Amino acid sequence: MGSGIINTAVTGLHVAQYGLLTTEHNIANVNTPGFSRQRSIQASNAGLLTGAGYVGQGAHVATVERMYSRFLTEQVDRSQSSASELETYHAQISRIDDLLADPGTGLSSALQGFFSSVQDLATNPSGLESRQAMVSAAQSLSARYQSLSDQLAEMYDGINNGITAAVASVNSYGEQIASLNGRIAVAEASTGQPPNDLLDTRDQMVLELNQLIRTRTTTNTDGSYNVFVGSGQQLVVGSQLVGMATMASSADSSRLVVGLRTAAGVQEMPESLISGGSLSGLLAFRSESLDRASNDLGSNAASLALTFNAQHALGQDFFGQSQLASSPPTSFTPQFFAVSPPVVIGNTRNPPGSPLVSAAFVSPQPFNGNFYADLGNSDYRLNADGAGLTLTRLTDNKQWTGADLAAVNAQLSSDPQGFELASPGALVAGSSYLIQPTRGAARGIVVNPALIADSRLVAAAGPLRAAVGTANTGTATISSGQAGPGYADAVAGLPISLEYNAGELRNFPVGTRVSIDGAAPVDITALDQSIAYTSGATVTLVGSASVSPPTGFSFVMTGLPNNGDRFTVEINSGATADGRNALTLAQLQTQHTMSGQTASYQDAYARLVSETGNKTRQLQVSSEAQQNLLAQAQASRDSLSAVNLDEEAANLIRYQQAYQASAKAFQIGASLFDTILELAA
Repeated sequence: MGSGIINTAVTGLHVAQYGLLTTEHNIANVNTPGFSRQRSIQASNAGLLTGAGYVGQGAHVATVERMYSRFLTEQVDRSQSSASELETYHAQISRIDDLLADPGTGLSSALQGFFSSVQDLATNPSGLESRQAMVSAAQSLSARYQSLSDQLAEMYDGINNGITAAVASVNSYGEQIASLNGRIAVAEASTGQPPNDLLDTRDQMVLELNQLIRTRTTTNTDGSYNVFVGSGQQLVVGSQLVGMATMASSADSSRLVVGLRTAAGVQEMPESLISGGSLSGLLAFRSESLDRASNDLGSNAASLALTFNAQHALGQDFFGQSQLASSPPTSFTPQFFAVSPPVVIGNTRNPPGSPLVSAAFVSPQPFNGNFYADLGNSDYRLNADGAGLTLTRLTDNKQWTGADLAAVNAQLSSDPQGFELASPGALVAGSSYLIQPTRGAARGIVVNPALIADSRLVAAAGPLRAAVGTANTGTATISSGQAGPGYADAVAGLPISLEYNAGELRNFPVGTRVSIDGAAPVDITALDQSIAYTSGATVTLVGSASVSPPTGFSFVMTGLPNNGDRFTVEINSGATADGRNALTLAQLQTQHTMSGQTASYQDAYARLVSETGNKTRQLQVSSEAQQNLLAQAQASRDSLSAVNLDEEAANLIRYQQAYQASAKAFQIGASLFDTILELAA
């Protein structure tokens, strides 16, 4: 009997000891990340059959299990993945928001300063200091564009570095998970018991992997995990790491993208397949916000340069030079700004023999005397197949198709996008080209070096002037006139001396085309051909009828002339105090010069700042909400799996009492055994 009591007491001691060891293990790992509380599972030993029935033989520990829920763990993984994505995106876009909205680094103050200097020049065109101040302000403005563009370019470099680091970390975690898979499979196969601490370590690795990229796991029969990313692409299979890699995008070699290692080599993964985690946050920020900000800024710079140049070319400089007259070595300088042309990038997988494709900005169109550009903020993709060419606007997937580039350009002329395409040869089927009309424009905008060297070349004056005859007897007056596109062709027969007689104007040079208030031009075929006079009407000597209203040289006549009164149009010689063109240049500040007559320069920039700020705030709110969801998911998991020190303290006392009771039973059994030995002696 004594030996039976001793054996039973020993099992009780073992069970209590395992309970104490498990409890102490829990307490020691209370702050270990990913640790799941463990408990020893106690079972009764089979009873001993006697004549009086089955007598108990104590207990044993069947296993040590961890308090774990696959559902709760995966819920934390998903929440962590979304939280990391939003946090990364918000951290990145906050930098753009701070950059654009800061008065010291943003564009608004530089734009205002530049156009204020243009207005000062219009007020004092003969002052060389006004001309130099305008050129200096233009240099400051171009430097601000360049600075903003350079900082956005640094963000592109930062994104590339971040992608490289994230992919390296993904592979590191994948390698650790694969190694743990092998150890877990061996442990379970050799003992038949779950290696709880290894399982916890692997789950923690998966959680940390989800901070980088969203994953999905499946469990094999040997206890190992398969880890998948994207739409089912393998990252880890059992104890084997498939792995990821960074590579230059085939569409744009300046951008790093994520590739998946396969037997055939590294395959580029579409960014749409990468979701969740900081890696997805970086990619989404680059494609949604950084590209948009860079294109918007470039569109602003290019539109400013193109429209300002178009109007500047209609003026006359301090030396009296214009499109009508230019005297080397100074020469007329129509271009105030220089700007980088659109960029076209051929896909690295294009078939051999694919020709280069180039793009050029379309000259701005005049609208009621003010120029505008049609540039937007999108990139485009040009694809060639056996049927022809397709140009796709990437922001909304709108398409233009044609048999060749000439046909595509013809469609763009009726639905302008601000650029046109060219190629020295026919495009090869299967080729693809990425077109970035404005991405590099802000970095490449500069003031014409000739104007920096000599500010007198600024075309502040009008090239022509209209005036009343000195011998006129009527009360009619005529405006100084405004030059428009094609004015040099419109006034080939200078000087022009118009005569009023019986309600009509005559003496227009033969070959001249005349438009009244923007109506269809009338061709002058004879000197005695006349045009009806209307007080207050705008008379345009037409040089270009391809736009509406027709443009050339326009002036307004008002009042009542007498028969024989004359009105002249002549070169504006010696007009150093004329600021008509500078005034028109200054008015561009408030005109709808961008996005197809929908916004001014400052309106477009303010919209960029507003949209970036709204997106930043939206991401901040979403990130905070997702952090709350993550905290709730962690709390749900911790309610099951986390170590509770109060509970463990109670377990210590319980197992201590059990151990003491079993020890007392052991003592009693030993005492009985000693009594038997004494009787036998």
